[in-house]
Amino acid sequence: MSNLPDDPEGAEERERMLREMLSGFFGDRTDEVLEQMRAQGLDPAAMAGLPGAAAPDPAAMQQVLAQVQRLLSASGDAPVNADVAHDVARQVAVAEGDPSLTAGQAKAATDALSVAELWLDVVTDLPPAGGTPRAWSRSEWVEATLPAWNRLVAPVATSVADALATVLRDQLPDDGLGPEAGFPGLPALPGLPAGALGGALDPAQMMRRLGAAVFGMQVGQAAGTLSREVFGATDVGVPLLDDPATVLVPSNVAAFADGLDAPLEEVRLYLALREAAHARLFTQVTWLRAHLLGLVEQYARGITIDVDVLEQQVRDIDMSDPEALRGALTGGVFGLRHTEEQEATLLRLETALALVEGWVGEVAATAALPHLPHAVPLREMLARRRAAGGPAEHTFAALVGLELRPRRSRDAAALFAHVLQAGGPQARDAVWEHPDLLPGPADLDDPAGYLERRAAQADAHADVDAALAQILGDGAGPGAASEEEPGDGSGEGSGGAGQDGTDRPEAG
Repeated sequence: MSNLPDDPEGAEERERMLREMLSGFFGDRTDEVLEQMRAQGLDPAAMAGLPGAAAPDPAAMQQVLAQVQRLLSASGDAPVNADVAHDVARQVAVAEGDPSLTAGQAKAATDALSVAELWLDVVTDLPPAGGTPRAWSRSEWVEATLPAWNRLVAPVATSVADALATVLRDQLPDDGLGPEAGFPGLPALPGLPAGALGGALDPAQMMRRLGAAVFGMQVGQAAGTLSREVFGATDVGVPLLDDPATVLVPSNVAAFADGLDAPLEEVRLYLALREAAHARLFTQVTWLRAHLLGLVEQYARGITIDVDVLEQQVRDIDMSDPEALRGALTGGVFGLRHTEEQEATLLRLETALALVEGWVGEVAATAALPHLPHAVPLREMLARRRAAGGPAEHTFAALVGLELRPRRSRDAAALFAHVLQAGGPQARDAVWEHPDLLPGPADLDDPAGYLERRAAQADAHADVDAALAQILGDGAGPGAASEEEPGDGSGEGSGGAGQDGTDRPEAG
């Protein structure tokens, strides 16, 4: 690495100084940054111009300069640095190995997805999602789903960066940041010539760009970790793909099956059933995707940060302390406050996620029982795994302030089981006819009373329609009502396309 191999103590000291300097930008990911630089054939000590190091190589210096400029300027106005998120996610995804799929692995996965569709056809009237069944490596999962994670985090990242930029503008000098601007408190890369970063940077602009980079690292870390945990494209509960598709990640399926009493083939088929059931729901219930993502965005955009409290806390930050600065950039010094409106949104989101998980669990289990001997224990194991969440989900909870975990999935499954017993598969699937008719927390508390409450709600809508028909007179006769009235959206006694422009799933 260094041109001074006979000075191990000096090399260790340079390594320590370099790591301390870079930690201001990269926090606990500093070692990964250093390894990446070495993998590219770059000597970090020499490029940083540390005492005792060999003279900086001009070509290597240009590469370092390009990386720093990319960090501070290439992100533009985006609240999350997508390039950083992508690089980190790919590194994390392959950290434990990610060999290319063999033809046999891919065929076994796609065959399982095809069989799952046949089994589901017997237990639900919701048609398949369509598209070609796919088998992905972990890296392919990252490439396909990372844009969705960036969109989910973006509103929160914007709020945090704006608040920090506003507060820190008063804490930093007017002529910019860094040693070039006479502000040595912030970490910088020694050895770079004066003006190498384009002169002094506006404090607000610097904080937004550093914030975007830090959020990018966090998103990449979480997405990369998820790529080692998920079985397909839908098991986190929210739709991550723009196109209808069913996917399995064979490496993760095999890792999950290892050590279980059930054989790999049976585990693969059960997971394929869940993936295909999720895909049917997200595709055929056309309003569901927008409903779930809309709740996430509504929550995120409603985030409020107490600027007075933040300003007081920022005053206490030692700007020469890299960890304190990184904590400020990630929101660790103040936390996100929930308003009453956000609490209500979180409750709606939690209920919707539980309903999705409950329906998928019921349908997949019903389809699996005649074919898979271990269907019951597999269902229980996956229910516990989903409810507990994983490290990646906890990271997103810290970033966005919400957890994509269906805490009441068992209550939702009990509700769907009750509806199935009372009215059959058609009644169970009809729960998804319209978002206004989704079961709420009260229905999860009392699944047995859900059908009665829904019938009472339909009767109330019918009374309103009758009153409107009387007010409108002759122009609202039976024939006119069937052609012109928008309908109440209750779905009672109706099917097919909803009057709000969305296609309702045919439930029999």
